[in-house]
Amino acid sequence: MLPSLPTWELVLRAVVIYAALLVALRVFGKREVGQFTLYDLVFILLVANALQPAMTGPDNSIGGGLVLIAALVAANFAVGRLDRLAVFHRVFGSAPAVLIKNGKVQPATLKREGLTEDEVEMAIREHGVDDLKDVELGVLEPDGTISIVPTESKLRKSRRRVRFLNRL
Repeated sequence: MLPSLPTWELVLRAVVIYAALLVALRVFGKREVGQFTLYDLVFILLVANALQPAMTGPDNSIGGGLVLIAALVAANFAVGRLDRLAVFHRVFGSAPAVLIKNGKVQPATLKREGLTEDEVEMAIREHGVDDLKDVELGVLEPDGTISIVPTESKLRKSRRRVRFLNRL
């Protein structure tokens, strides 16, 4: 039941791995969990499995597992709080990227963001717009969603839910 490693070492291992994985996933892109492809999901599962021994070391105890859970929850909470600071948010956040402007796809932006025209066209259809030429602006938001502003002035209902960000 008791960890075979000192508690401080388990906490340190968990926090270091958490930070390294956070940086790696920041490089990974803007996709939301709901936008993960099958390949992304397999990648995340394999990374999680590969990192487990780095966190636990030789410890296989229940107590060690509980210490790791507490350390990861605390690290995640701290990162959530730090994200409210502008400096931290600039480093780990990302700026919106214009994918479509005045009915024209921006190929350089698509390439940089790792998106295909098919994915952009799907987002257009999800927003109830039939044709690319009917899009005034298409933006890849920092949370991975694609916002579409149609050229016409009438409001269209989309299947996307609207998220509000509460920042204190």
